[in-house]
Amino acid sequence: MNTATDFSTRSDIDDDAMDSSVFDCSAPPRPADFHQPYFGETDSDTHFPGPQDCEPSAIRLMDLIAADMREPGLSARRFGMLGEAYAVAWLEARGWQTLSRNWRTRFGELDIVMMTPDQLIVFVEVKARRYAKYGVPQEAVTADKQRKLRLAASSWLLDRRNRAPHHGVRFDVMSITLGETQPNVRHIAGAF
Repeated sequence: MNTATDFSTRSDIDDDAMDSSVFDCSAPPRPADFHQPYFGETDSDTHFPGPQDCEPSAIRLMDLIAADMREPGLSARRFGMLGEAYAVAWLEARGWQTLSRNWRTRFGELDIVMMTPDQLIVFVEVKARRYAKYGVPQEAVTADKQRKLRLAASSWLLDRRNRAPHHGVRFDVMSITLGETQPNVRHIAGAF
């Protein structure tokens, strides 16, 4: 007996009612590809200022990190750490404030916790790859990984040291791959 509901044919469901809350561990139902993670419909190009709007010092910092990412013989761990550093520099150049980095819980690690200029706490999962030939980095943020990140974020928010005034939370994914001159950054706001 198949108990799955085909939401593509249901007319009695309000689209707004299908949105999951931040701490609901189930993803919003989608009509197809239930096995693939959902990464939202937007990226950084439509929501954030470009490099021309960044401080020159921020651009220099990103250039230095990008040069380090190109060093031959880097371990995967070191490359991932540089990817996270690049993501932090990229977001801080756009006015975001870092609240925590590599915050560990029994559920896993939060790569970056940031505050946007409009007081939104954003949990940023960074995935960096040298090449995209094995798939884009954000594909590594599976449904199980999303569940663990939500639990870790709940722990972070409940921690007494993390009482930053805010009006909401969001989960973003930053996908970073090496480009010819600079890393290619895809910032997926509200990824899950």
